[in-house]
Amino acid sequence: MVSRIKQHCRSFCSCVSPSFFKSQQCTNDFISSLCKQSRFREALQTFFSSDCLLYPSTYAHLFLASSSIRSLSATRHLHRHLSASPVLADVILHNHILNAYGKCGSLDDARQLFDTMPERNLVSWTSMVSGLSQNHREREAVELYLGMLRFGFFPDQFSLGSVVRACTGLLDIELGRQLHCHTIKMDLGQDRIVQNALVTMYSRSDSIGDASVVFERIAEKDLVSWSSIIAALAQKERRLEALCLFKQMLDIGVHRPNEFHFGSIFNVCGAISELDQGEQLHGLCIKFGLEKNNFAGCSLSDMYARCGKLDHARKAFFQIEWPDLVSWNSIISAFAYAGFPAEALLFFSQMRDSGLQPDDITIRCLLCSCTSSTSLRHGQLVHCCSLKMGLCGDIAVLNSLLAMYTKCSDLYTSLNLFKDMKGHRDIVSWNTLLAACLQHRQPEKVFLLLKDLRNSSTRPDQITLNAILCACADLASLEMGNQINAYAIKIGLDTDIMVCNGLIDTCAKCGSLDNARKLFELMGDNRDVFSWSSLIVGYAQFGFGKESLELFALMQNLGIKPNHVTFVGVLTACRHVGLVDEGLYYYDTMQAKYGIVPTREHCSCIIDLLARSGRLTDAERFIDEMPYEADIVMLKTLLAACRVYSNVQIGKRATEGILKIDPSNSGAYVLMCNIYASAGCWDDFAMLRKAMRSSGVIKSPGRSWIELKGEVRVFIVEDTSHSETEDIYMLLDVLQMDMLEAGYSPKSSSWHG
Repeated sequence: MVSRIKQHCRSFCSCVSPSFFKSQQCTNDFISSLCKQSRFREALQTFFSSDCLLYPSTYAHLFLASSSIRSLSATRHLHRHLSASPVLADVILHNHILNAYGKCGSLDDARQLFDTMPERNLVSWTSMVSGLSQNHREREAVELYLGMLRFGFFPDQFSLGSVVRACTGLLDIELGRQLHCHTIKMDLGQDRIVQNALVTMYSRSDSIGDASVVFERIAEKDLVSWSSIIAALAQKERRLEALCLFKQMLDIGVHRPNEFHFGSIFNVCGAISELDQGEQLHGLCIKFGLEKNNFAGCSLSDMYARCGKLDHARKAFFQIEWPDLVSWNSIISAFAYAGFPAEALLFFSQMRDSGLQPDDITIRCLLCSCTSSTSLRHGQLVHCCSLKMGLCGDIAVLNSLLAMYTKCSDLYTSLNLFKDMKGHRDIVSWNTLLAACLQHRQPEKVFLLLKDLRNSSTRPDQITLNAILCACADLASLEMGNQINAYAIKIGLDTDIMVCNGLIDTCAKCGSLDNARKLFELMGDNRDVFSWSSLIVGYAQFGFGKESLELFALMQNLGIKPNHVTFVGVLTACRHVGLVDEGLYYYDTMQAKYGIVPTREHCSCIIDLLARSGRLTDAERFIDEMPYEADIVMLKTLLAACRVYSNVQIGKRATEGILKIDPSNSGAYVLMCNIYASAGCWDDFAMLRKAMRSSGVIKSPGRSWIELKGEVRVFIVEDTSHSETEDIYMLLDVLQMDMLEAGYSPKSSSWHG
C-alpha cells in the first residue's frame, strides 16, 4: 500500500513543474502562519478557496483552527480532504483530529476514528477521555480510562484530571475518593492540574470540607485553584468564607483576579444583599479593566438587581462591550422578576435589534413578569413572539404561558390553552391548571381534571395530590379526601410531608378532627410548622379554642417557630372562646417576638374578636389605625356586630365604607336595614329600602354543591342548566306541598303543626 502511494507521488512529481511546488509551499506556509497568529477563520477560508496539496503539519494547524472556533463542519471537511489525499496520517495527526472532534462535541465521530486508529499513544487516550468528559458522557469516559490502564498506559496529570472531571459530572463521591487514592498511588497527587480537578469534584459532590483540605495542600495555587474554591464556597452558601478567600488572594498579590473570580464574588454580594461590598468590588473590577467582560459584567448587573438597584443594574449591563444571550437574559430576568414587564419587553426588543435570537429562557423570563390582568397585554405580545419564532413547541415555554394566563386571565383561557397543549403536557402542565382552578375558585373542576389525568400517561406527584386535597378541603369532601389518601398509599406518596399536611388540612376543614389528630400523631418527628398550623387552625375554626391554644403551647415548648398561618388559628381560637386580652397579646407579640408582620387575615381576626365581645368602638379604632385599607370582609364583620349590639352610628359608618367599595353590595343593605328595624328607626329603614330599589340592588344568588357517587354536583338558585332539572323541580314541588300540609307557614317561617 505504502509503495503504491510513493509510486503515485513520484509519477505525479514528474508531471509537474518546479513553480507548482513553489506555489504549494507558499500556500502551506501562509495557512500555517495564519494559524500561528490565531487567525483561524482566515486560515480555513484560504484552505477552502484553494486547491492545493497540504503537508501533514498544515493539516495539524487547520485541525487546531477548526477546534478553536468549534466548527464541526470544517473539521469533517478537513477529515474527508485528508482521507482523499496521498498524505498518510500518523498518530500525532490522528490525535489532532480526535481533539478537534472532541472540542466540536461530535463524540461519535471521535470514537469511530479512535476505534480504527492503527496506533494509539497516551495522548490519544487522554484526548478521547477528555472529549467524553467535556460532553457529558462521563460514564464512558471512566470506562475508557479503565481500558487505558488495562492496555498498560501509565496516566499523566492530563488524563487523571479528565477522569476526575468525569467523576464530577457523575456526582459519585465514592468513585471520586477512589480516584483520589489512585492519583496518590500514581504519584500525581501533588500535581496542580489534578488537585484543581479534585477541588471541583469534592465541591460539586457537597463535600466542601474535603475540597478545602485539597485546596490548602496545593503548594503553588494558580487562578484556577482560587477560582474553583471561591466558586464552590459561594454556591454552597458559605459566602462570607468566599469573600475572605477572595480578599486573601488579593492580599497575596501573586495573581491578578479574572472575570470568573469577580463573577463568583458579585454573586455572593447579590445573594446576601451586601451592596456596600458590591460597590467596592465594582471599583476593583474597573481597576482591572473587567467591567466590560461578559461574565463579570453580567454578574455585576445581577448583583445590583438583587440588591434592588435596577438603575445601577441597567448601567452595569450597558457597560458590557459585547453582551451575549446569557447577559441579555439576565437583565431581562432582573426587570421581569421585579415586576416591570414593559421594561423587560424593551430590553427584549433591544436584544433582537442587536441580532441575537431569543431562546426558551428569554421567553420564560418575560412571561414571569406578567402576574396580573394589567400585564395581560404584555403576556399576549410575548405569546405572539414565541409563536413567530417557533418556540411554542418547547414544553417549558408552554407551561410558562399556561401559568401566565392563569395569573392574568380567566380560567376559560387557561383551559383552552391546556387543550391546545395536548401531546405536549407534562406533570407541571397538569399541576399549573389544577392550581388555576383553585385560584379561580372552581374546586369542582379539579375533580374533572383528575379523571382526565388518570386516563393519561402522566403520573401524579405530591404537588398534584396536594392540589386535589385543597379542592377536597374547599368543598368539605371528606370522602374524596379519603380516596386520595388511599391513592397516595398506592403510589407510595403517603409518607410525603406535603401530602400528609394536605390530608391533615382536609380532615380538619371537613370537621373530622379526630382523623386529623391521628394523622398528625402518625407523622411523628416528620411534623413541620405546616402540620402544626393545619391542626391548630382546624381546632379553632370548629370552636375547639381550648384545644387549639393547648396545641400552640405544646408547639412553643418543642421549640417550633410558628408562622403567619399558626397565628391565624391562635387568634381565631381566642375569638371563639372570648379571650380578648389574650388575643390582643398574641397579636402584639407576633412581630415583636417572631418577626411576623400581621396580614389582613390577622387584622380581620382582631376586628372580629373585638366586635364579638361588644367592643365596637375599639374595633372601629383598630380599623382606622391598622396598616391596611379596610376591605369588605372587615367592614361586614363590624356591621354584623353592630346588628347584634344595635349600634346604629358605627353600623352606618361601616355600611358607608362597604358601599364605597362596592355600591351594589346587597349584604350591607340587608344588615343595615335590620339594624334600623331593631332600633325602631323606621324612617331610615324606609329610605334605605327605597335607595336599594332605585339602585337596582338584588341579592346575589346562592350556590351549593353535593357529592353523589364520587361526583361533585353544583347548584345555583333558579338554575335550569342541570341535565335532570325537571325531576329536581318536580321533587321540590312535592316537598313544598308536604311542608305546607305539615303546617309550615312561608310568611312567618314558623311551624303551626
